[in-house]
Amino acid sequence: MTTDPALSGNRKRQMKSAARLYAVQALFQMEHSGQTADLVRNEFLDFRFGAEVEEGVDMAEGDVDLFRKLLDDAVNWQAKIDQMTDRALVAKWPIARIDPTLRALFRAAGAELVQSDTPPKVVIVEYVDVAKAFYPEGKESKFVNAVLDHMAREARPEAF
Repeated sequence: MTTDPALSGNRKRQMKSAARLYAVQALFQMEHSGQTADLVRNEFLDFRFGAEVEEGVDMAEGDVDLFRKLLDDAVNWQAKIDQMTDRALVAKWPIARIDPTLRALFRAAGAELVQSDTPPKVVIVEYVDVAKAFYPEGKESKFVNAVLDHMAREARPEAF
């Protein structure tokens, strides 16, 4: 699906952005419901990616490979990612105390920082955009930018 050479660069970027948003939603759902990664992954792939939500309104088509990788890496590397996030947060706010949506976002972004070759600055920009989608009125996007910058410098110092 994602390796189709007929897709434009812009379309590929949109699909990657959608996959990141879906990964945050899926990680949130896993934590909130206690469902397994396999169950949530299949639900998203079967019922969210490109699905029609109401007549004439479709969910975005996402990059399936990126979505799977983000979910798997976030689960497999969660302890390391959560420790990185804790170090990036102020001492009074360990990851367990922050908003579960932000926790899911930091886990997805952390997975991409730790386990991909996506440039860290791209990861930061993409997940700040995800934060803006969830919190269009709030200051969360600035908070996300600061935390992810700290995490990125720890995960990939050579990129800075």
